[in-house]
Amino acid sequence: MLGGAFFIEAAKRKGVRLLPTDSEHNAIFQCIEGHAPEHLDKLILTASGGQFRDQPLDSLADVTPADATQHPNWSMGPKITVDSATMANKGLELIEAHWLFGLEPDRLEVVIHPQSIVHSFAQFIDGSILAQLCPPSMTFAIQHCLLHPDRAPGVEKTLDFSEAMQLDFKAPDLERYPCLRLAYEAMRTGGTAPAIFNAANEIAVERFLAKELAYLDIPKVIEHTLGSVDTSPVTDLEQLLEIDSTARSVARNWNKANKANVQRRTSNIE
Repeated sequence: MLGGAFFIEAAKRKGVRLLPTDSEHNAIFQCIEGHAPEHLDKLILTASGGQFRDQPLDSLADVTPADATQHPNWSMGPKITVDSATMANKGLELIEAHWLFGLEPDRLEVVIHPQSIVHSFAQFIDGSILAQLCPPSMTFAIQHCLLHPDRAPGVEKTLDFSEAMQLDFKAPDLERYPCLRLAYEAMRTGGTAPAIFNAANEIAVERFLAKELAYLDIPKVIEHTLGSVDTSPVTDLEQLLEIDSTARSVARNWNKANKANVQRRTSNIE
């Protein structure tokens, strides 16, 4: 929700209720429904960690587009699958959760959960934690929203606890996932920063898939763009679109700018 303020304000003005269909946000919606907002402590979004979560860091320099578009749990398009590997998608989901559920950034967390069975947690002020579980399929979240507030028999097989299963959780390593770190920073900065993050990531992934950039260049493009485009409070959609356009231009020219800087530094040394 890069224009989250406008979106939420429009929903309130029209008196409509937003029903999130993304699996993480739908899980949170199910966990907190019927609970007083002041009883909620924080939200914890789960992430698979992508296909390189256990790969040595020094091997990520050799990742190809073919490698980065193979997800272990979900069947998605190329761009989203790359975003899952870098965890840029989880950063965007944090920003969306901030707007959807009205929580400040320090009350939003991410945890690595390789099995993608727990879709998110809601932790309450008494220490109780509620979770929503189902197989890694969007069918469950979409059906819930389509029929809300009613429920009907599912169309896919759900979990069977008579069968052995394993659920693992660990904190994300921000050295492995610098895109997630940058998303946190953009969310905390606020204003136009999330829009800059999104635009830069879209262009960086596009260029990576076109084999113009290396996999490890994706966060470099995002960080460079966030540092090059001025962040300011969001005033209107026209301003947001202008910022988006500027950020995309900076991200497209990232390698050219770096080459020029290198040449300049070399000339100065000589």
